[in-house]
Amino acid sequence: MQIRFLTSTVAAVVAGLTLATPAHAAETTGTDAADRQAALVAAEDTRLDQVRAVAAVAAMRGQGWTTPYRLATGDGYTLVLTQRREPYTVTDLLKLAPQTFTRQTDGSYLLTENLYLNSGAKLQLSNPGGLVLRMASTSDGFVSIVSFGGVISLTGSAQSPTTVMSWDPRTKQTDTSVEDGRAYIRAIGGQFDMTYAEVSNLGFWSGRTGGVSLTGTDRPNTGDVDGPNHLSKTEREQAKEERKAGTSNPGAGDVFAQPSGDLAVPDTRFDVPGQSYVSAEITHSKITGNAYGMFISSANGVTITDVSVTGSALDGLVLHRFATGIDVSRLTTTGNGGDGFVLSRGAQQVRVSDSTSEKNGGNGFTVNGLPLATDASASGEFVGSYGNNSVSNSVARDNGRYGIEVIGGLNVSVQNNRVYGSDMGIVAREGATNVAISGNQLFEQVRQGIAIRTGVDKAEVTGNVITGTDNAIYVNGAVATVRGNTVQDAGNHGVSMVGDVDGSTMSYNVVAGVGPSALDTSRAKGDVKTDHNQIGAWHDTSSFWVRFRHYASPMTMLWAGILALIIFSAILGIRRRRSGGVVNPYANSLTLKDLSGQEKKALPGEVTVRLTVGAGAGR
Repeated sequence: MQIRFLTSTVAAVVAGLTLATPAHAAETTGTDAADRQAALVAAEDTRLDQVRAVAAVAAMRGQGWTTPYRLATGDGYTLVLTQRREPYTVTDLLKLAPQTFTRQTDGSYLLTENLYLNSGAKLQLSNPGGLVLRMASTSDGFVSIVSFGGVISLTGSAQSPTTVMSWDPRTKQTDTSVEDGRAYIRAIGGQFDMTYAEVSNLGFWSGRTGGVSLTGTDRPNTGDVDGPNHLSKTEREQAKEERKAGTSNPGAGDVFAQPSGDLAVPDTRFDVPGQSYVSAEITHSKITGNAYGMFISSANGVTITDVSVTGSALDGLVLHRFATGIDVSRLTTTGNGGDGFVLSRGAQQVRVSDSTSEKNGGNGFTVNGLPLATDASASGEFVGSYGNNSVSNSVARDNGRYGIEVIGGLNVSVQNNRVYGSDMGIVAREGATNVAISGNQLFEQVRQGIAIRTGVDKAEVTGNVITGTDNAIYVNGAVATVRGNTVQDAGNHGVSMVGDVDGSTMSYNVVAGVGPSALDTSRAKGDVKTDHNQIGAWHDTSSFWVRFRHYASPMTMLWAGILALIIFSAILGIRRRRSGGVVNPYANSLTLKDLSGQEKKALPGEVTVRLTVGAGAGR
């Protein structure tokens, strides 16, 4: 066993030496960089699987393995912190890893070895006057702090926060390149506390290695991990004696254990000139420059308060699958490459309030409630939508795409927010159901203030104020109640109904602006109810024929024709009266007798002559 361990250790050292290639020497094209990072994530998954497998059986190998021990993993080492009553502190790490956790001349601490917290273990990273922890991260490799069912606490104070960053010992700078991997912190189950801490430039590629990751109990099947081969009778007896003596070295595959303390063979990946061997908690914290600011999945009951996330390469805060019962308040995300906030598929019962998302590359807030599967799937996922999420009393300002986007889901509330700029303000699409968009204020969107699209049903758009937008409220192929909204300075349409919007209503809206129409229903299909809308302050700029086409519905044309016929008949009657007086309408049917009895009254100066028709008329 001991010989086998030493062989593995020497191989690890050789591997570490052969990897010493400068980062700039590697190909850095997009595809190559992506492949490289994906391979590093896979290698990390393999390492953690092996460490878990060893940790699961180590305690059965003797009393000596119930205390911290070290594993040779790949081309580096992993210090396993086992369960005990008291938390491990900086002082403990200095004793357990005197060569890989060292105090620097400036008072900071450099970690050049992976830390793994076994189930029940607790790690308290704090120091009187503030702790500065630098996690080694070079082109040759990086370290991580991973807890599997343990407790990680990063605790500082308002005056002296705890600072954690990636660090390249050779350049004496933080590691800003993600192409060759980067140091990260991850909690798999257990607890994670961060109070008055500043974390910067951690993580790469995936959510679980993205910087600060809380990924729930993603427990692997240890039966799929390579372990020791079956032993012969003699080997079993020898192992029994070693367990009794506490001298056996547990292992799985190519990973084997050795006691904590001095390294038999130093890790040569991190060359730290002048290294000193002399002595060295999620609220009110700052996260800067991570791959993902924070990544949370398979979590329940997480609270995030008074935290800022800035300059992440991808998204700021990601609440991924099965993140449930999350309360986020007073969180600010600024200048991240992707979205500021992401509530991904599978996240539900998430409440975001009093938060700000500005100048991010994508959306300010994304709420995705689409099902994980739409039919039978290999993983057997639930096919229904997710929901009961809310974004309220928050601000989205000048984000690259939309302010707030709702994608599918049900029972989603977007209330009392302020949205400035962006291409569109608030967008709901992809069949979202029971979406309440109310009490929001939107300013200066490029295309649409509020857009309800693509199969959305039972959307309530009420009490919003939209100012300075081309199309204030736009409903396309959806069913929405648009009621009691105020539109100011719209530049094209106030409220638009387009496509199949049967069952939608527009009522009690006040619309002001300049453009072709205040209420645009000419492109709508189905029954749209409009009632008590005020459009007196709208200046219609459409041409005569546009207005004619707008009002020329079949029923309108029918009544207009009837009215025209009545008017035409009346005009003809007036003209006849003026030209011939009143004419007996039955003149053509008078008999000779009727005509013989008629007398013409003589006018002054005229002589009346009576004609008598019949026998003896000449006498």
